[in-house]
Amino acid sequence: MKRTLAFGGLVATAGLLAAGLAAPAQATGDVASAPLAATGIAAKNIVAFWAAENMAALKGATPYNAETKVVAKHISKGGPAPDSKPGIVPAIGDEKKAAGKSKNVNLPRTTGKVFFIGADKEAHWCTATSVQSQYKNLVATAGSCVYDTESNAQTLDYWVFIPGYYQGKTPYGIYVGKQAFTHYDFDVYEDGDRNYAFVTVYNGLKFPHDGFAGLRDLAEDGKYEELKTYGGLQEVDEATFEAYKKADFYKRGWGRRVARDEQGKKHYFVWKFADAGALGANVGGQGLAYNQKVGKPVFVFGYPSGQHPDGNQAYSGHTLKWTYGKTFAVQAPAIKGEELVGTKSSFTGEGALGSAWLLNYNNGRRIGYLNGVTIGVSDTDNNNRYDTSFSPYFDGELAGVYNAAKNLWSGSIA
Repeated sequence: MKRTLAFGGLVATAGLLAAGLAAPAQATGDVASAPLAATGIAAKNIVAFWAAENMAALKGATPYNAETKVVAKHISKGGPAPDSKPGIVPAIGDEKKAAGKSKNVNLPRTTGKVFFIGADKEAHWCTATSVQSQYKNLVATAGSCVYDTESNAQTLDYWVFIPGYYQGKTPYGIYVGKQAFTHYDFDVYEDGDRNYAFVTVYNGLKFPHDGFAGLRDLAEDGKYEELKTYGGLQEVDEATFEAYKKADFYKRGWGRRVARDEQGKKHYFVWKFADAGALGANVGGQGLAYNQKVGKPVFVFGYPSGQHPDGNQAYSGHTLKWTYGKTFAVQAPAIKGEELVGTKSSFTGEGALGSAWLLNYNNGRRIGYLNGVTIGVSDTDNNNRYDTSFSPYFDGELAGVYNAAKNLWSGSIA
């Protein structure tokens, strides 16, 4: 499913956008986009898939990447450079405040996991984070966590973002991806310098967890009074029920029930989907910084998993972790990665893809400015331990992709 690239001593996952992506709009020029879930019923199918069998697919998902032992290529001359004036977008809730530095670290609520079905038809995940946007509905991650890097086909069937995810728990709801945006050069030229993506998401969906574990125990013609009081179901009219039956998920039979009352009248039930609200309203959203000087310190927040080259299992991937360090210039000629930045980090590659690099992270408000996303890791001193993470340099090209996505409405699907 994934192609690992060794380039100039670095390892990363880089990719092609799906075949058939929309041509970049004239207004944005360098932006490519593709729909993920175009309709509300499609989005509900996606949520139902991940919630089925007590969140079995979520719990069984594996990290979307692999580790390879290589040597990083740091450079002292050239490298990333601003292509216009430095720019920042304040975080949600911080529009009139200045983000400050902090010595203590409270983990951000904005970071979580992206889950999707890959080209291998298996469930996988990456790291991603909520960012500022007009409708508080935008997620940032690595471009290779949005589009397949091997089969040249869109991988993100059933794409969802779950902030604060932990072992099947979805404390803020499940947010289904609506539209994905990336740079045209990543689409066409596999340019590692543009390996980033922004995804608009629908309002989150929540539902009682016991509505999934116990529903199978109620027979198709179960007692009406039982189903009426069951927390995971809502009663609908026959027309709505028939519409649900046509959806891919509900064709399986579970997720919908029919019951007769004492008079023999039929009543129809489907899973109850409650609107959890907009992503940013629930967890906040990081700001954005671009065209910044290389050499500034950043916090990296992500869900690393897997082993170091020496076999040490440093991270489980279950909980959010962080590292801290200054950025430096890195090049990757094999994937046209001439303007990458690296930072010292012990993150292993599995699960760390899409990790958020936050500049000027404020401990009290748990917000800062997104200034990178992890696209790979490296062992630079040949001691069989990963010590460096790297990201595309955020410049005006990145800002153009963000601007194409930031003002698009998605709304509720409940």
